[in-house]
Amino acid sequence: MTGSIERRPAGVDESRRASRTWWDAETAAYQAEHGAFLGDARFVWGPEGLDEADVGLLGPVRGLRVLEVGAGAGQCSRWLQGQGALAVASDLSGAQLAASRDLDGQTGTAVPVVQADAGGLPFAAGSFDVVCSAYGALPFVADVLAVHREVARVLRPGGRWAFSVTHPVRWAFPDDPGQPGLTVSHSYFDRTPYLEVGPDGTATYVEHHRTIGDQVRALAAAGFRLVDLVEPEWPATNEQVWGGWSPLRGGLIPGTAVFVCQRDG
Repeated sequence: MTGSIERRPAGVDESRRASRTWWDAETAAYQAEHGAFLGDARFVWGPEGLDEADVGLLGPVRGLRVLEVGAGAGQCSRWLQGQGALAVASDLSGAQLAASRDLDGQTGTAVPVVQADAGGLPFAAGSFDVVCSAYGALPFVADVLAVHREVARVLRPGGRWAFSVTHPVRWAFPDDPGQPGLTVSHSYFDRTPYLEVGPDGTATYVEHHRTIGDQVRALAAAGFRLVDLVEPEWPATNEQVWGGWSPLRGGLIPGTAVFVCQRDG
């Protein structure tokens, strides 16, 4: 559902509507294109293929209550269930959650799903021990502090919040996996959102840029302590090109940032 490109402010409501519209329309194509890489029950942090089974950024999850925000088809939640966690998958898109139901039938592992906006999670305070998100929700919301505060609210004191996003430095480069994508073309410090809009000017896709410092300050304001910041290197075994991500670019600049945080108190 690609339209014309704009760089302009986009508020909470416009961003939310665009995300729901885009993911509802693109879920089938997205899962068809990337489903083999994502797996049916695999927790991968990003296009580099950093696997939670190998790095353990969430720590031991057996017996813990885990919420996945922006879960898509729930592949990460399905993996978490396989590790003995009590996982719940939430997403803004009904089509993504329907894809999760399809995977339930294919894998025999049912994941509870909840359709919800990341800025207004329908759970009681302290409901979860861990909250996670792999490229889900955070890049698409206008008010990232509101999301961090909601996560802090539903986490127990001392709980872990880990999420991955497009590495902020990538916003300074063209979204091109080849040689043109290696030349800086935009200011890293320009936070103006990226939009795709239809002929009537309605946003069909919105993505927001925050610097590393922006994210760290928002996390601190929400009551989180940053435990780790992981910038996955591109492995030689991964030959996949995914949008602007590629072996060429991945060997030179980071494509993903994984923030691992703990709720204070």
